[in-house]
Amino acid sequence: MSKDYPVPAGYLERETEIKKSRFIARVAPVASRDEVKVWLDQAHKDHPDARHICWAYQIGRPGSAAEAAMNDDGEPSGTAGKPILNVIQHKDMGDVLVMVVRYFGGIKLGAGGLVRAYAGAAESVLSAVDRVVQRSMDTASVTMGFADEQPLRHWCETNGASVESIEYGSTVIARVSVPMDHVEQFGGFCDAQKLDYRFER
Repeated sequence: MSKDYPVPAGYLERETEIKKSRFIARVAPVASRDEVKVWLDQAHKDHPDARHICWAYQIGRPGSAAEAAMNDDGEPSGTAGKPILNVIQHKDMGDVLVMVVRYFGGIKLGAGGLVRAYAGAAESVLSAVDRVVQRSMDTASVTMGFADEQPLRHWCETNGASVESIEYGSTVIARVSVPMDHVEQFGGFCDAQKLDYRFER
């Protein structure tokens, strides 16, 4: 079974108006809670006068997300964050944050109207955003000699892996992100080079 999954290719914004309320939906790719916070802080800076900035996100592979959360930001419970998250899950997309900024237009929408409005706003932006495939990665810690660093970097470049960090001491310790479908080849490479490695599972 492939563990690759679609993620947003980048940031996108779409606006809809319902009964004089403006709904500005934003989608952004996120890989951590810290990135979510950065995007939310930016939304609050861009729209300081908005009545609500509701959101939901899902990090990891759709169907088995590592983390998901939502926030109604003052709207009646269950009328904003949950509908946004439902649309994200229905779109089968991972590593995604959707924020919906609402400017109240003076006409109340009611609970059902809010659910439809927030789901519709999320749908509009998620349908429009381009997707790229995120390859599921495993992280390995590799302990090696100084002479082994260049061959390791070369293997990573040719196999879609990347050296995330490296520490130099009496030995060299590298953290390497390896695509799930290349884990066995990585192990074979390390064994052939006599490198000490372990996956952080």
